[in-house]
Amino acid sequence: MTHIKVNVDGTTYEDDVEPRLLLAHYLRDRLGLTGTPIGCDTSNCGACTVDLDGATVKSCSVLAVQADDSEVTTIQGLARDGEWTPLQRAFHEQHGLQCGYCTPGMIMAARDLLRENARPTAEEVRQALEGNLCRCTGYQNIVRAVLAASGQDTGSGQQVTEEATA
Repeated sequence: MTHIKVNVDGTTYEDDVEPRLLLAHYLRDRLGLTGTPIGCDTSNCGACTVDLDGATVKSCSVLAVQADDSEVTTIQGLARDGEWTPLQRAFHEQHGLQCGYCTPGMIMAARDLLRENARPTAEEVRQALEGNLCRCTGYQNIVRAVLAASGQDTGSGQQVTEEATA
């Protein structure tokens, strides 16, 4: 067992973990943060994407011990006092989800894009999300949601004007 200390969604946890325990399983099974789904367990789908020290990672490809002394933000850590972020609202308003399984990873990856590029083009959104798979939507509404969150007109008449990465 290896002792780790990690800040997840603003709360510090100290645990003894098996050195081979994946961060995704630590978040879900040990901390009960089931908003981060495990889609493929091979890092292909991106459903388990989280922020680790400000960078997006697929939590099924990171060991929990690698998160020692780090800060992790999951989809569950984005909303404040029950209020969705503008990006989360845009996914809802633009119908950027169907079954919702990929949505946490899509939002976390889109959040990272918007931190680096506040006004991306549709093509830049597609490139940024290419490591996240959706088997339901065809991606068009996901792209619209990210554009709306950046304050751009999506052709649907809806825009989100607040800071998208809040």
